[in-house]
Amino acid sequence: MEKPLELFHEWMQQAIDHEHISEPTAMSLATAASSGMPSCRIVLLKQYNEKGFVFYTNHEGRKSDEIKANPQAALCFYWMPLDRQIRIEGHVEKVSDEEADSYFAGRVRASQIGAWASRQSQPMEHEASLSDRIKAYEQQFAGQTIPRPSHWSGWRIVPERIEFWIQGDFRIHDRWEYTKDAAGNWLKTSLYP
Repeated sequence: MEKPLELFHEWMQQAIDHEHISEPTAMSLATAASSGMPSCRIVLLKQYNEKGFVFYTNHEGRKSDEIKANPQAALCFYWMPLDRQIRIEGHVEKVSDEEADSYFAGRVRASQIGAWASRQSQPMEHEASLSDRIKAYEQQFAGQTIPRPSHWSGWRIVPERIEFWIQGDFRIHDRWEYTKDAAGNWLKTSLYP
């Protein structure tokens, strides 16, 4: 049985080790609203394993609203210096509170404050709104452990399709995909470039 996660791990490690890739975990996240209108942005991969690929965010922002309305997403990693790309598609589920608490506890304090202060995707009342909110939460949590806000957690993309691509000369690329069968086994198919 093919194991695309092992190949993903190998490529990710090569991206991490590459001196000219400053943010190897950066990935495009595509979601769609219930109307079908797509949107795409860069987020950072924070965890991955056989269960899926996890990023963390405010669950009251636009991307989370779209995921709640249409719990499917696509990811794309592109590492230009390696001439490689990985595309992942699947359904989305919320990580457990225990997973989110553990990850949040390991964040730097300023990032923890930021999770409380940012009203992600909402209009700002004035230019100093965010800095005012940061100061207020710094005072509120002074000398204390900062708990994870209830509106902040992780999303896991559970892969149903993973495509690997290697750039070739004259657009003769190597390209193959893995898809899951009804039993949950990965099946590999070579694709024309």
